[in-house]
Amino acid sequence: MHTDIRRVAMRWRSRLHGEEGMSTAEYAVGTIAAVAFAGLLLKVLTSDQVRQALMDVIDRALS
Repeated sequence: MHTDIRRVAMRWRSRLHGEEGMSTAEYAVGTIAAVAFAGLLLKVLTSDQVRQALMDVIDRALS
């Protein structure tokens, strides 16, 4: 039983202190980058030129 507890504790310790995964700062930077990219994509897709091009594609596909 004692070795089982020790094994679980070692597993948790390696997960908490290991180099795998992202730290909180990396998550924050990744989230900011994703939001910035989403904002840019939204701006591009809602522009008049892109909207007109999409409508032209849809009109040609339906006719």
